[in-house]
Amino acid sequence: MTWHNSLQWLQTLVAFDTTSRNSNLALIEHVQSALAGVGVQAELMHSPDGSKANLFATLPAQDGGVQGGVVLSGHTDVVPVDGQPWSSDPFTLTQRGERLYGRGSCDMKGFIAVALALVPEFLAMPRRQPLHLALSYDEEVGCMGAPVMIDALVRRGARFDGCVVGEPTSMQVVVAHKGINLYRCRVHGRAAHSSLTPRGSNAIEHAARLICHIRDLAEHFAAHGPYDEFFDVPFTTLTTNEIRGGIAVNTIPDLCEFSYEFRNLPGMSAQWIQAQVQEYVHSQLLPRMRREHEGARIDIEPVAAAPALEAAEDAAITQLVRALTADQGTRKVAYGTEAGLFQQAGIPTVVCGPGSIEQAHKPDEYVELAQLQACERFLRRLAQSL
Repeated sequence: MTWHNSLQWLQTLVAFDTTSRNSNLALIEHVQSALAGVGVQAELMHSPDGSKANLFATLPAQDGGVQGGVVLSGHTDVVPVDGQPWSSDPFTLTQRGERLYGRGSCDMKGFIAVALALVPEFLAMPRRQPLHLALSYDEEVGCMGAPVMIDALVRRGARFDGCVVGEPTSMQVVVAHKGINLYRCRVHGRAAHSSLTPRGSNAIEHAARLICHIRDLAEHFAAHGPYDEFFDVPFTTLTTNEIRGGIAVNTIPDLCEFSYEFRNLPGMSAQWIQAQVQEYVHSQLLPRMRREHEGARIDIEPVAAAPALEAAEDAAITQLVRALTADQGTRKVAYGTEAGLFQQAGIPTVVCGPGSIEQAHKPDEYVELAQLQACERFLRRLAQSL
């Protein structure tokens, strides 16, 4: 096949509707086939149900070595376009002026497109160290895919010197982000006719007490810290974002379900925060509910979690990316990425990629041509440094 340039690769990638609710296999298998055409064998790590896959590929060093080197990481899924007023087909890359519009053009198929476009150059370089491509599924719904890939790599004893996660940072270095922790809660009471209130246990009302406690914790962190002023939101946040309950206006509800999340600063224990929620449930809320109905219960289950990132300034990958981008600024972001997962596995990681996070998830998402060109220069120099 004729190998694509960055613009052509982005056009190809955007055309795959990899909204997280869909399979990403068509995109992954297309990339796998393209890499095979230039002699690079890519491994797929499938989701438990087989409907999705991660892709991991190594471009060996000149001597054939596959250990060490740098991982270039990106997620292949995108957020929905439902109800958004797009000016053009979101799954057809459309150029208007110096901007390239399409779902995922910024977050984060732009980075993947540049990395793939440069593969022939990477292969031709007399590199002393390997370069690796890591493409994941389901980042947008809680970083579900990357752990499957990272666990497989760790089990086989793979070693890496560093990782660059190419989320949109306007090609600036991001050295830290918050952790993400999402939980689903089900409050089980007892149904009754609403005229016989004492015979029921109102799941919505008891859920409301727990939601208010979560809000109280959020207000405590906002008022008392700990703080990190390099973040745009410099404290840990908690919020309830979904709730469902009740079947009729005259029935005491026996079930209320809601989801809450918290985004913890690096260095602040996610387990400790969740323990504050659990302690309130067991010491105050459940005893109160069981005075009404001895069978009352509250089930809380983790849905997704991604650890915070705090890159070490003295790590080789941090210093290298800073040098290549001529960027010494300290940037920390409230949104999460897969970078914390790589760091948790012992791989020093930073975040740096084309496009602005301001364009991500919005209608008429775009990436500027200049950003793709800057990313090309950066990745080319990164590979040359190996």
